[in-house]
Amino acid sequence: MGVQVPPPAPRNRARIGPEGRVELAAEAIEAVTLPLAGWREMQITETNNEGLKRTMKVVVGAEELGQRFNQRLDEIKDRVQLKGFRKGKVPVPHLKKMYGRSLMAEVLEQAVKETSTKAIEERNERPAAQPSIAFPEDKEEIERVFAGEADLAYSMSFEVLPEIKLTNLKKLTLERLVAEVEPEAIDKAIGELAERGTTWTPEEGRAAASGDRVTIDFIGKIDGEPFEDGTGQDAHLVLGQSKFIPGFEDGLMGAKAGETPTIKATFPGDYPVPALASKEATFDVTVKEVALPVLPEIDDAFAKTFGADSLDKLKELIAAQIKQEYDSAARMKLKRELLDQLEKAHSFELPGLLVEHEFETIWNRLNENLKQSGKTFADEGKTEEDARAEYRRMAERRVRLGLIVGEIGEKGGLKVNHDELRQALMEQARRFPGQEKTVYEYYEKTPGALSELRAPIFEDKVVDYVLSQAKSAEKKVTKDELFKQVEETTET
Repeated sequence: MGVQVPPPAPRNRARIGPEGRVELAAEAIEAVTLPLAGWREMQITETNNEGLKRTMKVVVGAEELGQRFNQRLDEIKDRVQLKGFRKGKVPVPHLKKMYGRSLMAEVLEQAVKETSTKAIEERNERPAAQPSIAFPEDKEEIERVFAGEADLAYSMSFEVLPEIKLTNLKKLTLERLVAEVEPEAIDKAIGELAERGTTWTPEEGRAAASGDRVTIDFIGKIDGEPFEDGTGQDAHLVLGQSKFIPGFEDGLMGAKAGETPTIKATFPGDYPVPALASKEATFDVTVKEVALPVLPEIDDAFAKTFGADSLDKLKELIAAQIKQEYDSAARMKLKRELLDQLEKAHSFELPGLLVEHEFETIWNRLNENLKQSGKTFADEGKTEEDARAEYRRMAERRVRLGLIVGEIGEKGGLKVNHDELRQALMEQARRFPGQEKTVYEYYEKTPGALSELRAPIFEDKVVDYVLSQAKSAEKKVTKDELFKQVEETTET
């Protein structure tokens, strides 16, 4: 029997997922509540209690199993219709012969679900993960259970969540970085908007210069033979943007419409097409047009093309957007500092299964990335052994922080309500115009998918709660100082 036993409704618990995001465990979000029927003939014996490890032996009486089996038989006898018998008139012995084993399997599965849940609840245990159920290996004993001649006995092993004594959050001291939006940043952003509206005016006889757009046909060759995907027609290339391989744009500087230069250029060693990497190529080029860039006039009319009433209003909108970007970066740095302090302030035993699961998730993702990039650990300057040790420490950190965050959330009474979840789902659906229905169906039908939406909401609630308790001081910095510190925080 391969019975999956759901744990009792646990307390909120979480882990730190990719990019430092706190993710609630699925069970903490959608806890399963089973109707307990009240098993009378049930014995529980604890056989192991070492650290966080627990093992229990549970025995359910054969007599009660037999009673429940007969109840199931009564439930189906009036609905079963077999050839040669009128509906509801099939003899009980024949029903047992036809359906007895499958009905007993249902009874045993329900027995394990209910009694394992009841055993955990009665002992007030908090499993860190799904308990592991083990049945006797003696096939004859299992057959006697199916036949109703023996008690059902199984063992249940699991690790419990550690007791976490939260530090006094009011003793945490954090530094909030604040960067103001300088006029130069606004002007730069407006200039970039203007560049997007660039139009091009052809000029006969003009020698192409940096910033000009050339329209070309070309045929690329290696050792005199054209190579795959090495030709183009009416291709636009803005000189100075380095959108082609090194050397190609240099060969077009000074060229005029109607000219047919032959350009030599070498593909870089890390070119994504291995057959072309480091190869020298020649390109037979026909220059069809040289055009000058024409930037739009930056005035109120320009601002209205972006939905603003005036240029001043556009600047206000851009300033607000840049400020939001700065504040988001500052919060990222503040959050990392907050998590670092929480980790240092707490020490407790970690459930090994949670650490192992987290490590395997990180390790598999890492190896997949290495495979896709064609790199090895040696390319990263590490041995596999060193990498394993590093990422196991990372897994331990994520599990520890996840448990701390979950504990803070519970003690603070933090919950994700229906309206917040619905708003997050609507925002997610808006990211896929025309496919909203498909998005809704995915979250409705995919187990655990809603936890992906709940996680960042819960994370923000916990972070805000801790910030409301901790001491914090503002420090004014420049934009460059802000992003430098954010980058340093991300690397550590």
